[in-house]
Formats: sequence, C-alpha cells, structure tokens
Amino acid sequence: MKLESLKDLYLEQLKDLYSAETQLVEALPKMAEAASARDLRQGFNEHLRQTQEHVRRLERIFQDLGDSPKGHTCEGMKGLVKEGEEMIKMRGEPAVIDAGLIAAAQRVEHYEIATYGSARTFADQLGEKAAAKLLQQTLEEEAAANEKLTSIAENGVNREAAAGDEGRVRGEGGHIGRMRGEGAREGMRVHRTGTRSAARGNRQPPRSR
Repeated sequence: MKLESLKDLYLEQLKDLYSAETQLVEALPKMAEAASARDLRQGFNEHLRQTQEHVRRLERIFQDLGDSPKGHTCEGMKGLVKEGEEMIKMRGEPAVIDAGLIAAAQRVEHYEIATYGSARTFADQLGEKAAAKLLQQTLEEEAAANEKLTSIAENGVNREAAAGDEGRVRGEGGHIGRMRGEGAREGMRVHRTGTRSAARGNRQPPRSR
C-alpha cells in the first residue's frame, strides 16, 4: 500500500487495528480457558465481548469511508498473540502462569492503546468526527482493560505467585538451619571427645613400688 497522504496512513492504521482485533477475538477465549484465577478468567471473557464490539465499530467506520477493512495482516499483533500462546502452553504453578498471561495481555493492550491513539488523532485531523468519537470510545475501553489487568495482578495474582517463592526460601532456610544445628551438635560431640582424650593423656602413670 502506497502512503501518499495522511488519509492513506489513516486507512492503513484502521486496517491494522481491524486485523489486530479479529486476531484477538480468536485468542482471548484460549487465554480465558488457560487462566486459573476466576477474576482473570472473567476479565478475559469481558474483554472478548468488548473486542467483538470494537470490530463492529471499525466496520462502521470503513462503511462510512466506502472501503474494506480486509486484506491486511497486523504483524505486530500476530507476534503478541504468539507470545500469549507460548504462555498458554507453559506448565507450572497456576498463579505464576496467570501472572505471565497478564503480562502478555498487557503488552497487547499497550499496542492497541498506541495504535488507537494515533488513529483517533488522524481522524480528528481529517475531520472524521464520527470516526474519531468511536475510536476515542474504544481507546478509553482499552485503557480501562489495562487498568483492570493491573488491579488483578497487584491485588491477587502477583501476591499468590510470590508466595510460592517465599515458601521455597523458608524451606531452604529451614534446611540450612537444620544443617547448622547438626553441625553444631557434631562439633560439641567432637569437642567433648577431644577433651576426654586430652584428660586421659594428662594422667600420670602409676608409680612402680
């Protein structure tokens, strides 16, 4: 696609967003299924419904422009979705996997916030007021989704994930403490044995009569 005007760039950004959102419609149910925390699973499902509405908004914008949103692949979102899929395949502590899913989802949100912000600004500059209003609405929803993910992470998931690390540290500390205790007891035993041996060594042999 040749970019010879701001409108060309605007259309390119819109197509990028449409591809990104349609990829997310497929990815979010998988992330919800992989999540262990109930509030995280609910958050992914709620954002799926929002994302489906975002797709419809973009289709309305393209309809007003007399253009098609199809025929473009957002490579940036493709890479982000792939990272999310890799996290889904991970095995380990559920809370740690949930923390990884949140990190992957927030990378997606940051990408969308940046792209929607640019598209909204271009729409304003081009006098596309109705489109700018729709894009701003979606931008605000993406920002709210990102804040919700932060809240889920800070108020539950990250604490639970960190609790496993603290438990392991306490376990290792207890093991070291037991080793030190056993070492101290062994040292005392050696000390007492050595003292008795030294005492026997200092005794004078009986005098012969």
